[in-house]
Amino acid sequence: MHGEGRVRVVAAPDGWDEEGDALVRVFELESFPAAIDFVGRIAELAEAENHHPDIDIRYRRVTVRWSTHSAGGVTERDHELARRTSELA
Repeated sequence: MHGEGRVRVVAAPDGWDEEGDALVRVFELESFPAAIDFVGRIAELAEAENHHPDIDIRYRRVTVRWSTHSAGGVTERDHELARRTSELA
């Protein structure tokens, strides 16, 4: 299993907000199929990293929440995966 990382106290990546114990961003895609494709790319990233976000799909809107529950909040790893998620959009 990958290292958990430490909880960080730094600014959220561009476009992301820190809400409670997670980095959160809402992505607005061009269509429902585009939203589903985007979620598929996030799923591939999450599986490759063995670290999985909470994802909510509402038609063209996808909300992604990265958090490390075992560390009690947001870690370096969550920041990295949030940045990488932004690159997938």
